[in-house]
Amino acid sequence: MANAAGAADANPTDQQAQDAQDALQAHFQPHIAADEIEQVYHLKRAQPLLQVFTALFHGGFDGVAVRLLVLRELASDSASSSFTRADINTRLAYLLPESLETVLMRLRTNQLLAWDAQNAVYRVTPIARNVLSAIDSLLGMNQNEDQAEMGFLLSQVAGAQAVGGVTVEQLQHLLGRLMDLTEEFRDAIASGSEFRLRASQDKWHMACDWVEKGSEILRAITSDENADSATHRAAQAIGRAQSALLNMQGMFSRALNQIERQRVHLGQSGLSTTDIKRWLLAHEDLAQLAEGAIDQPVVPLFITPAEMIDVAETELLSERAGNLAPGGLPTGQDAPTTINDAPAMQKELDDWLERLSDFAALGNFPSVADEAPKAVQAHESLLPASFAVASYRASLLPLLGDPSEASLQGATAALARLPISFNPTDEMVQLPDLEVAAMSMASLSLNIDLNLEPGTQDE
Repeated sequence: MANAAGAADANPTDQQAQDAQDALQAHFQPHIAADEIEQVYHLKRAQPLLQVFTALFHGGFDGVAVRLLVLRELASDSASSSFTRADINTRLAYLLPESLETVLMRLRTNQLLAWDAQNAVYRVTPIARNVLSAIDSLLGMNQNEDQAEMGFLLSQVAGAQAVGGVTVEQLQHLLGRLMDLTEEFRDAIASGSEFRLRASQDKWHMACDWVEKGSEILRAITSDENADSATHRAAQAIGRAQSALLNMQGMFSRALNQIERQRVHLGQSGLSTTDIKRWLLAHEDLAQLAEGAIDQPVVPLFITPAEMIDVAETELLSERAGNLAPGGLPTGQDAPTTINDAPAMQKELDDWLERLSDFAALGNFPSVADEAPKAVQAHESLLPASFAVASYRASLLPLLGDPSEASLQGATAALARLPISFNPTDEMVQLPDLEVAAMSMASLSLNIDLNLEPGTQDE
């Protein structure tokens, strides 16, 4: 009977097929035929595979968990490819016989288990192993705490590329995730919340790790002569999205520096509003902090007019006594001496701005000679300096020519308005320096058109 039911499900009658088509058409506009939509065609062609997922995941979570448990237990046995009913009962003895029978019937009816009537054994079908492999891959990626949620998508692209079957749809899924991350990071930067910024920055670092791993795959796809034009366009779009994602480091740094400048400290205690918020977030129940501090319920106090007159008389006499006291200003006291570490970094920024301003105005950077070049290597302008100072200077270079920063006020805005162009490359240069061993090769060039006199430009 079970085999007959399975055969009936696998080979529906013409009337059943017509009913299914009518049910699908009921979801579309009257003047639109469902078969004319490309995605409907692809989904209907994959109907046997989708029915397998329906059989596994239909119903509540408890039923889904039991079905996956039974199927994974049988598929994990590599010693034998077939199982008798006695073997299944022994292996899954912790399940009730009625529940086990129901699950086996459902798996067998939907081609997840194959019944060999001649040998009286069960076998796990190939499509069931493919489905379990996809589910296990997704579960494994989630257990690795992939905050960027790119690991599974990238693994699918990498696996498809290894066997030569990467599709445009897989690349579009990866591209969509990159665009979502970029939009999420931009919203975090625009929010101005330090905690949201730091959480997004951690996720950004993890996304950059996946981007670095995926660059090799994208280069292989773009260099594949057998790939079609749609695949090439999708891979190139992913490359552009990755570049936009990597360029957000400067935006994170500027936003965090702005928050650092605006941070409020509580006197000279060393505590800031950020420390207090972090301490409050560490408590799961903030209401417990009020225990013993607030009287619940509030007890009202009532007094009679006699007590009110006594209190008023006491206050009046104390005020008169205060007026009779000898007047005069209190003696002066020296203000406490405090040390502020902020000017050190400001002085470094001012020195760096003065150095670049000399180059932009006189063409004497890094030397004052007349034959000084109008373009210099970036490492020549950053060094000599300690690693911290060189890193700080390098973080300011992307601000050169930034129109959004130039519209603001302050030292960084003056830096952005300098007629100097920053031209980075992907190559590295080895340096004979004690603090910095290597640095990305880049150049600083003077915008001569912006710096010439009108008469000189005409000549």
